[in-house]
Amino acid sequence: MELRRRQRKLVGAAVMVLFVVVYALFAMAISQARPLLEASKLVQGLWYAIIGVSWIIPMMPLIRWMERGRD
Repeated sequence: MELRRRQRKLVGAAVMVLFVVVYALFAMAISQARPLLEASKLVQGLWYAIIGVSWIIPMMPLIRWMERGRD
């Protein structure tokens, strides 16, 4: 059974919200690790910049799936 675009967007949005919540909790847990807390401000800044935008990479296949089709 093929989902219509509107249904795919609804499912995709729910999956995205769930993923971002889990990803944020994971990022916060890792960010509180002692080595990172004791690192220089530059290293911490780079960490937060990388972790802040890297959630997009695993979401790209989901976004493509949501936009697939013509219906």
